[in-house]
Amino acid sequence: MRTFGYTSHPSRVVFGSGTVGRIREEAERLGCSRLLLLSGPAVARTAARLREVLGDLLVAEFDGAAMHTPVEVTERALDVLTRARADGIVAVGGGSTTGLAKALAVRTDLPQIILPTTYAGSEVTPVLGETQDGRKVTRSSQAILPETVVYDVDLTLGLPLPLTVTSGINALAHAVEALYSAEANPVTDRQALDAISRIAGALPRLAADPADREARADLLQAAWLSGTCLATVGMGLHHKLCHTLGGSFGLPHAETHTVVLPHAMAYNAPAVPEVMRRVADALGVPDAPSGVHDLIASLGGPTSLRDLGMPESGLARATELATSTPYPNPRALTGEGIGELLAGAWHGHRPEGPPSTEAKLARLTDEVVASFARTPDPRVRTLLSGLVRHLHTFVAENDVTDAEWQYAVDFLTRTGQKCDPTRQEFVLLSDTLGISSAVDLLTNSRTPDTTPSAVLGPFYVEGPPEAVHGSDISGGLHGTPLWVDVLVTDTDGELLKDAVVDVWQSNEDGFYDVQLPDLDGPVLRARLRTDSDGRITFWSILPSEYPVPGDGPVGQMLDATGRHPYRAPHLHFMLDAPGHRRLVTQLFVSGGAYLDSDTVFGVKNELVVDFTSRSGPTPDGRKVDGEWRRLDYTFRLAPQAG
Repeated sequence: MRTFGYTSHPSRVVFGSGTVGRIREEAERLGCSRLLLLSGPAVARTAARLREVLGDLLVAEFDGAAMHTPVEVTERALDVLTRARADGIVAVGGGSTTGLAKALAVRTDLPQIILPTTYAGSEVTPVLGETQDGRKVTRSSQAILPETVVYDVDLTLGLPLPLTVTSGINALAHAVEALYSAEANPVTDRQALDAISRIAGALPRLAADPADREARADLLQAAWLSGTCLATVGMGLHHKLCHTLGGSFGLPHAETHTVVLPHAMAYNAPAVPEVMRRVADALGVPDAPSGVHDLIASLGGPTSLRDLGMPESGLARATELATSTPYPNPRALTGEGIGELLAGAWHGHRPEGPPSTEAKLARLTDEVVASFARTPDPRVRTLLSGLVRHLHTFVAENDVTDAEWQYAVDFLTRTGQKCDPTRQEFVLLSDTLGISSAVDLLTNSRTPDTTPSAVLGPFYVEGPPEAVHGSDISGGLHGTPLWVDVLVTDTDGELLKDAVVDVWQSNEDGFYDVQLPDLDGPVLRARLRTDSDGRITFWSILPSEYPVPGDGPVGQMLDATGRHPYRAPHLHFMLDAPGHRRLVTQLFVSGGAYLDSDTVFGVKNELVVDFTSRSGPTPDGRKVDGEWRRLDYTFRLAPQAG
């Protein structure tokens, strides 16, 4: 049983487009009448808009926020706030402006309204990191938490792509570390995984189109969720390293998070394999640390501390600082381990942690698919590649064992051994798994104006005997006589002459002729040709329900799964007409058994028809004592493509 504690850190959140216009309303809701506006050159246009919205509530401004919130900058801003007798703070910008607002709030206990223009997420956290004398110190207090956060997607539309990437990865870091925090809980787990999925989906879309408003909204929502995670649970190695590097070496905040994250994840991966699997699933990659690195690289983001200006000579000092104070982390911190981590990040190496089984399987699948790259026929290449990917996924998702796969191979071998010229066990297997009907459905759905098709079945035999109109194909077998009168037309209703129509069916006991070795020649199957009126007529017997053969592997499969083997009563047709597509179909007896549970899933409502009960005179004058049935039907064939 999982044990956890959960403390909510509520801030009022206003999210949408054009929400900057609601700032005055939010300020008045907090009881503010004298506001200090914090901004910077990068958000000058938004600051001008805020001046307009706030009007006489605005009494002072400060635009000198700096990275890592230096204490000396805070003191200058505090002087401006004090002289203006401000009773509230409005901050617009990225993490630096938000950090300055928090630093002022913790010193004055004034309410804050934050308008983030990046994806830092710190706007919803009670955490403040300040730099003094070359060292960054972090503290947490409810007084630090902003009272209101106004998310306006419009404010992020002009954010340059490089900053979008690093800011988005910064948010990703909050979510990843929340999942393996010692204080993790089900609420933050869901928030973190949602955020990771949104970030992984939004960043590539924004790389293709930085003005994609929906992608911006997804990323901004992910930043909010990630920041909420950061506010609720403690962070680990990644954030400690980034604070050390930023505060002691002056490295840019978001870029440092971007470079360090894959390496911190790789360091912790052996201690939290299940978390890394969940992160990988949310990212849609086989391995989480290398997947994050690849995502950053594909977006043109920074991948090395060296490129950020970190001196190689400073790595030893950074390692010492990062390990000098104990803090919660899934994997024990060692000087050697952190040194290797920072060295990899400095060089920009792709992290190669111990590959998971999923990663190994993904690599194997890719190798097999790559082996088809030179297949001359592109359709063959597509089909084989898809088949391999689906089969490998099936094996992985079901954790198939050696014994289970060997049984499957044996099952398929026995299925092949059961096939002969008069019985197709593989067709029967395809039928009973619904694959034949699925393929048929896809094929027929492209020709909605024609008679629906149906599965071929395992008992069709090439070259059935020719029969003349009005003849009896039953071979004298017992059963209710059936008169069949069929028309064949095109989709415009024009009658088609000289169409070849093959028909076949089972006897009254549910057996096809090929299953009855004592019969002398084929019965209940024939080939007829339509006359000048597009018609064929013949006598047969009423088809009945019947079980598919149960003496082979397919029958064993049905028994093992508790399924019945019965097919609904039907009559098979195969129709060929010059210039038209072949139609393979079946007509089912209305009111027959198993129409709603046909074992090969072959029944279609449109193919369930009346085999009308009659008595007395027949169409051709044949004398029939008692009941006989009549089937009248018109088949509509599609024109040949091209």
